[in-house]
This record gives sequence, structure tokens and C-alpha cells, in this order.
Amino acid sequence: MIRVALRQFRTESIVGIALLVTVAIVLAVTGVHLAHVYNAFMSQCGSASACANASNPVQNVDKPLQGVLPILVIAAPALLGFFFGAPLIARELENGTYRLAWTQSVTRKRWLATKFGVVGVFAMVFAGLLTWMVDLWARPLMAANGNRFDPLIFSIQGVAPVGYAALAVAVGVAAGVLLRHTVAAMAVTGVVFAAARVAFTYVVRPHFASPVHLLLPLRAGSGPSIGFSNAGGGSVVLGPPQITIPNAWVFQTGLVDRLGRAPTSQYVAQACPSLNRAVHAFSAAGGQIGSGPSNSQIQACLSRLATSVHTAVTYQPANRFWPFQFTEMGVFLAGGLALGVFAYWWLHRQYA
Repeated sequence: MIRVALRQFRTESIVGIALLVTVAIVLAVTGVHLAHVYNAFMSQCGSASACANASNPVQNVDKPLQGVLPILVIAAPALLGFFFGAPLIARELENGTYRLAWTQSVTRKRWLATKFGVVGVFAMVFAGLLTWMVDLWARPLMAANGNRFDPLIFSIQGVAPVGYAALAVAVGVAAGVLLRHTVAAMAVTGVVFAAARVAFTYVVRPHFASPVHLLLPLRAGSGPSIGFSNAGGGSVVLGPPQITIPNAWVFQTGLVDRLGRAPTSQYVAQACPSLNRAVHAFSAAGGQIGSGPSNSQIQACLSRLATSVHTAVTYQPANRFWPFQFTEMGVFLAGGLALGVFAYWWLHRQYA
């Protein structure tokens, strides 16, 4: 039965292997130059802080590939579900060729498990190899300016794409068993898989682990932004600073007082009366350029606020990247297995 499944799957597997070989050649040729540009820049810019603040030329190398490769890795599981999973059983049921296998003393369970297993393993290996090759190629780019928790980057690195491929194929198989029409199964596969990916990315993934809550001191010169509003005769508007935590997934940044409350305009006015008076004068002058508060007044206000106001950051730290990757892969693999069991149950129920 395995030999028969491999023979039926021969054309698709040849196309998939040819695509992997083509991608490998392109990445091998261009990756050498990409790594050379990155290493040359790192050796010239000096200290780590200088390199971090400078514009890395590696970001401008092979721009078309930088755009195409993420799309390829993201689309690969869906395409595997379209062209490998959806037709796998639907075509047999649609054409009636399943009867030949079932009359050759092959049980439904073995028939489905063998076909599903061959295609599923190929899809996972394909997605894993493609992701690994792109990951190797893109390492200079990630080192230059990469946040691995970014939704796009997270989905094209690590082991999660292996789970995506397994689920996409399983959705295709289940849709084919239910609908018994290849084109309809392909359409349902696309909708269901896309919905699962979007929901998981923005609803489920943030709750894999409780986020870390961090309180940072305010610092004059690098603290929050201060703006002015003409409403009510003039008021001070306090905005949170831009916090960068390398490779972390920052959910929220805000300002809180000792009681954990966001400081209001009235709070800032009481803490910084000199600045508040300057803002009122600025408003009375109709917002005329040059009539606003001085920089020294703003910095003095920030220094005073620093004694009672902190920056509150909610985030997932960088060291949770791999636990999140394996968790996501595991959930998608479990979902694929569950759909495979459902497909067998439905097939047995309909064709008992």
C-alpha cells in the first residue's frame, strides 16, 4: 500500500523536490554575498552600540528576495493543503477509484492512514527544509534588524511551519472526505487554514505564557513625550516613551503613578506648575511659534515626574521564542492528528 501511495504521489513529490532544489541553489548563491556584506559592516563600524545605531547595508541587499522568501514560506503550508491534502481523498471519492483499493483486502483504516501518512510526512519535511534554508539565508538580516516575535518573522522561522503544513494537509483531507469534490475541498482548505493562522497569531499565541510586567524609571532626556493641548485654556499631555527590548514581544507601554494609575493632565499640572503656566500662556497666545514652554521647563518637569511616575511595560521576553515555537507546532500537529481521526471516522460512517 505504501508503494502504491508513493506512486500516486510521484508527480507532486517531484515538483516539490524540484522547488526545494531551486530555492537551495538560489539561496546558496546569494547567501554568500549577503553574509559578506554583513560581516564587512560589522568589522568596520566598531563597537556594538555603534553598529546597533548605524544603518546596516545588508538590509538593501537582494531586496526582491527579501520580499519573496517570506511570502513563499508563509504560502507553502497553504499550497500543500490545496494541492496535496484536498485532492488526496476527494479525487478518489469523486472518481470512484477508492472501490478498487477496498476490494483488494485493504482496510479503510490502512488505506487512509497510508495515504495521509505519506503526504503528511512529505509536507512536514518540505516545510521544515524550506524554513531551515530561508532561516539560514536570513540570519544576517535578523541580526541587523530582526525581532523574532514579530508575527511575520515568527511564522517563517523555527519549527512552527512544520505544524502549519501538517494542519493544512489535514484540513484538506478532512474537507475532501466531507465534500467529496476536489475544487470545493481546496476552497474550504484555504478559508479554514487562513482563519486558523490569523486567529492563532493574534488571539491564542499571546496567551501561551503570562506576560512579564516591568516598571522602568523615568529619565529626563530619554523619557516620555510631552505635548500641549489648547483645550480648556491649555493642558499638558504626557505620552509614554518608546521602549525597545531586543527580540521581545512588547504588548503595551504606558505611564503609571505609585498607585498604578495613568497620570492625568491635572496630575502633571500639579507636579509641574511652572510648565502648566507656560502652557496656558502658549494657549492664550493662540499657539504662536516661539511662545511655548522652554526645553529647560520640560526637562525640569520630567525630572520632577521621575520621582513618582514610572514606565510600565508588558511583554513576552526573547527567551520564550523557542518555547512558543514548539508550543505552536505541537498545537497544530495535534489539530492535524485530530482532523485525521475525524476523517477516518467520517469515512467509516459514510461507507460502512
